[in-house]
Amino acid sequence: MPFYDDDEIWDEFQWEAHLSELEQQNEKIKGFIESTLNEKHEPRWIRMLDEYKSELDLMNAYIEEELLIEDSYFPDDDDWDDDEEEFDDPMFDFLDSEDDDLLGLNDSDELEYDEDDDEEGIWDLEGEEWKALSDEFALSDYGSIEKLDVYVNARDLGAEIFRLLDYRKDVLTREQVQQFVSDVIQISAKIAGGYAFGFELDVLGANIAYNKRALAFANQALNELQSLKNKKLFTKDDYAHLHGHLFELRNDIGVYIQELREHYNNSI
Repeated sequence: MPFYDDDEIWDEFQWEAHLSELEQQNEKIKGFIESTLNEKHEPRWIRMLDEYKSELDLMNAYIEEELLIEDSYFPDDDDWDDDEEEFDDPMFDFLDSEDDDLLGLNDSDELEYDEDDDEEGIWDLEGEEWKALSDEFALSDYGSIEKLDVYVNARDLGAEIFRLLDYRKDVLTREQVQQFVSDVIQISAKIAGGYAFGFELDVLGANIAYNKRALAFANQALNELQSLKNKKLFTKDDYAHLHGHLFELRNDIGVYIQELREHYNNSI
């Protein structure tokens, strides 16, 4: 890795400190990007409201832009790949690792075919492609983030917020509402940022650090939602459903972080 001595494996706290330092160094860059896209200095997703009429499309586009911006924090370095082969983009390349250790699989292990579980035609795919469609490999560099429940739930929550607010710019331009929405959609972006680093030991601390930020945004969003309770933005039933979704997501992120920590500790 380009950020530390090859003999040292950073833990989550070292990665957190490093990410904070990088963010401070690149705050002006992100501010410039934001200001060029929106002269009113509103959150970037405000501009995107006119571009995407599907809530999920909006969320996917926002998360992709967040990953691109954060990718600019990290310098290109051939050391990302120990074999010195071409490495296209570490922030989006989830499928390159050959490490099954996090799943407890050995080379001699085989997965038993179950026709009832093959609804998506997973076993018809060639090579390692089927693993991206398998829940078994969600917590590995073989898997797909679309199979990571905590990410899907976080992204769906962001889409749900836009649906419930019905793209109402009279509401979405209020500062208090903007902060709440911004924090909610950052949850899935941070989970995706961690997943992009992967699950190998030398970057697992970064994965954990990103998910701790997702947890912090979830906690902030819960507090902000409670402060919006009497603002008549949601019906009583919608508010209860939204609060329950966010509360459960916050807890699930905490569990996910503990799972990542167990992987880290077991790999040391």
